[in-house]
Amino acid sequence: MNSQYYIDLEDRYGAHNYHPLGVVIDKAEGIWVWDVEGKKYMDFLSAYSAVNQGHCHPKILQALYDQAKKLTLTSRAFYNSVLGEYEKYITEYFGYDKVLPMNTGVEGGETAVKLARKWAYTVKGVPENQAQIIFAEGNFWGRTLGAISSSTDPDCYEGFGPYMPGYKLVPYNDLAALEKALEDPNVAAFMVEPIQGEAGVVVPDEGYLAKVYEMCQAKNVLLIADEVQTGLGRTGKMLCADHDNVKPDILILGKALSGGVLPVSAVLARDEIMLTIKPGEHGSTYGGNPLACAVAIAALEVLKEEKLSENADKLGDLFRSELNKMVAGSSLVTTVRGRGLLNAVVIKPTADGRTAWDFCVALKEEGLLAKPTHEHIVRFAPPLVIDEAGIHWALERIATVIKKMSEPVAA
Repeated sequence: MNSQYYIDLEDRYGAHNYHPLGVVIDKAEGIWVWDVEGKKYMDFLSAYSAVNQGHCHPKILQALYDQAKKLTLTSRAFYNSVLGEYEKYITEYFGYDKVLPMNTGVEGGETAVKLARKWAYTVKGVPENQAQIIFAEGNFWGRTLGAISSSTDPDCYEGFGPYMPGYKLVPYNDLAALEKALEDPNVAAFMVEPIQGEAGVVVPDEGYLAKVYEMCQAKNVLLIADEVQTGLGRTGKMLCADHDNVKPDILILGKALSGGVLPVSAVLARDEIMLTIKPGEHGSTYGGNPLACAVAIAALEVLKEEKLSENADKLGDLFRSELNKMVAGSSLVTTVRGRGLLNAVVIKPTADGRTAWDFCVALKEEGLLAKPTHEHIVRFAPPLVIDEAGIHWALERIATVIKKMSEPVAA
């Protein structure tokens, strides 16, 4: 069967809620993927940073196989022999008292919001049903009704109202606006991405998160860090918040927490926050399942054993440095930005109307897979196992496409 067969199947039988690039991936290993015709590509998206450890990492797969043969799911109706070990491992790994395991990143976000509201009522003393959660404009943490209620992207929220009450929005990277919003005594938390991923790898001013934390502390407001995409080595440190030496009150993790093997997310907090949730008030049939727990431990071990944060830091600097040299004076690429191996370029639409989508299509033809976010931004986020040779290989393909896109299309 060729690629078009599989594309047609999805078009015929699947909901049209995605617009994929025209490549059908059949297998993967490390930083490489192959389509159904056998063509090889370098993955420069990493499933939106879910495969930081590389595709099909042998240690993670071994943990999956070993646990799958023994026990996969009990639900939380019973104890199991893996969950406690995982809870101990991840809380000590990140320095928190407790973890609440979930499955997807958006479930992690919903969990964090519930925790913040419960804490506001039971600890801070906010009047019932008056708690406010502040979000930054341009945020993205999923597409549940709760998540889209905080969105400023019409594609996410239009046509799905009414929306969740108790949300406030402030501009990202605007401390003055946040300071004003924090004057409301009913604010429970500020939930923010240390770098906004889906918005186009928007990097705030140096020290932004540290100042945010200080302001939240002064007003007895929780800082929720959405590190689903920026965490787990992606930006050159284990957590993006580590760049500002900030320990968020509530930390949300997902994506690479399983190395791309299955959905695993986690919310970490101190006892004062986590223990406000009582039995029956929150849960998930699959959250904390033995298979996920075994896989997550292995995925976290790989990050440290292979020093993937350090690799992301070193190669991210190299990538941006070379890319900036490449686009100096370019009429096509107006901006290069990022941290670690989470980077993006801003594309100026060409005179003949070609956009970031066309840029990614051209990259695909050169054997490099990336995806636009919005119409004018291309995100570059390879698996963190990439080496210097791989970075240069990718840069060569990007240079080729920039040259082609900068030339007018023949009439």
